[in-house]
Amino acid sequence: MAKYLLRRIVGMFVVIILVLTIAFVLVRLAPGDPAALMLGPDATPQEAADLRTRLGLDQPIILQYVKFVGNALKGDLGESLFFNRPVISILADRAEPTIFLALMSLFFALFIATPIGIYAAYKRGSLLDQSSVTSAMLAASIPSFLTGLVFQRVLATNLGWFPTAGYGGPDADLWVRLEHLILPSITLGITNSALILRFTRASMLDILGEDYVRTARAKGMPETRVVLRHALKNAGIPIITVVGLTFALLVSGAVVTERVFNLPGMGNLVVNAVLRRDYPVIQGTLIVVASIYVLINLATDLLYFFIDKRVKY
Repeated sequence: MAKYLLRRIVGMFVVIILVLTIAFVLVRLAPGDPAALMLGPDATPQEAADLRTRLGLDQPIILQYVKFVGNALKGDLGESLFFNRPVISILADRAEPTIFLALMSLFFALFIATPIGIYAAYKRGSLLDQSSVTSAMLAASIPSFLTGLVFQRVLATNLGWFPTAGYGGPDADLWVRLEHLILPSITLGITNSALILRFTRASMLDILGEDYVRTARAKGMPETRVVLRHALKNAGIPIITVVGLTFALLVSGAVVTERVFNLPGMGNLVVNAVLRRDYPVIQGTLIVVASIYVLINLATDLLYFFIDKRVKY
């Protein structure tokens, strides 16, 4: 276990260095002067020269890279050109809506997909099984922005069940903000439930055909216990894997939904940073999202041991 963790930590460090290198190179690959691109076409040569000095772009490229990687490893991701604040503090302010949105969306996706996937596998070939697979493919095919717009019109505007958009006022408490996240969470939950449902069904189908499941049934064990305790537990590893990947995708891929519902999250921040040519914010978001991916993958792998004691690291 210790050797496995050491190897994973070393691998995580290598991945982070590669991400830092990519983030560093992307800005330098942009055609023209990076400082002039950040300031826009109306900038004077003196303003571009001052920004190059401020960002260290007038130094040798190797020195720039070493300073960039060293500062990033210490938590210094630079300063936003638009907000004139450290990038790390801006990302910290925008992380709450994104993290809560990802967690609530994952909850709705599991609430929809897990019971349907288990029952569809148990009733293989039935009408419910066929309709659930068809519904899953349909949910995966519809863009999340279209689902969000329909829900906004019907559930928020016409029926008034949920807030239409936003994240509450500056003084809003946690419950008010969570209420604003229900509708976008349902939107993302429905879209991402398709993959979880299909994996749950496929994993359960494999396990329900095993000999020990037939033996448990032959011994007279209640069917609920056979399905939930024996079959579901042993089918857990593929399900945990896809749940971890789904959560990582929700954290990094909720850009469209945040724009539709006007949520002040990291996705909305990146879109605005691209429009404003705020490259330090783009670089910082890339680094943070990649780090989240790495940590989620590690946590998912460690969960295997707790789900199935037969797993050896």
